[in-house]
Amino acid sequence: MSSLDSAPSAPKPTASVKLVLLGEAAVGKSSLVLRFVSNDFQENKEPTIGAAFLTQKCTLPNRTIKFEIWDTAGQERFASLAPMYYRNAQTALVVYDMTKPTSLIKARHWVNELHAQASPKIVIALVGNKLDLCNEGGENDEEEDRRKISTEEGRKFAEEEGLLFFETSAKTGANVRDVFLAIASKIPEEVVNKRGGVAGAKGRTGAGEGRVDLESRSGENNAGGCAC
Repeated sequence: MSSLDSAPSAPKPTASVKLVLLGEAAVGKSSLVLRFVSNDFQENKEPTIGAAFLTQKCTLPNRTIKFEIWDTAGQERFASLAPMYYRNAQTALVVYDMTKPTSLIKARHWVNELHAQASPKIVIALVGNKLDLCNEGGENDEEEDRRKISTEEGRKFAEEEGLLFFETSAKTGANVRDVFLAIASKIPEEVVNKRGGVAGAKGRTGAGEGRVDLESRSGENNAGGCAC
């Protein structure tokens, strides 16, 4: 056996990526993160104060992405703190509630702010949450369809702004894993430094296949904390 044959295969590179969640209060940001990180759902989750920090890994065919997730509070009194959390973020989820039209107006505000002040190469996903409240299939006529924002409206906005687009249910888990895998697949491949950050270089990966590794770390950050 040659030395080449016996050499171990190169380890898959790992990149740490900062991800921020933005959106109006009660749209389900924290529930989406909880479903992604722990595959869990809490019916009466307490509002986030300032921001919560969690980590989670997505394994792609050619690399592993470790998301460093900042789940920001949606209350207006915390809005001025948001730049601390999206500063230097490579990725963002902007979330709205499909049963609440005003939440899409707020989502548009956050997208505009990210385009104006965040990294020009930031990967943004627009996420319409609470798909479980949209009884479009007609399978249960006794359950009211509470949808107020159509798929077409959300998708059109996402296409105009160059965003990824998904409709999800944190409660059932529908499409939640797909959102994070799609974001991971859109991040440029080049690892920029020894810390495992991601370069803002040109080029994107394809969607491909991947998996989410349910190993996480979580913590709370108060309103005065810094997410830098």
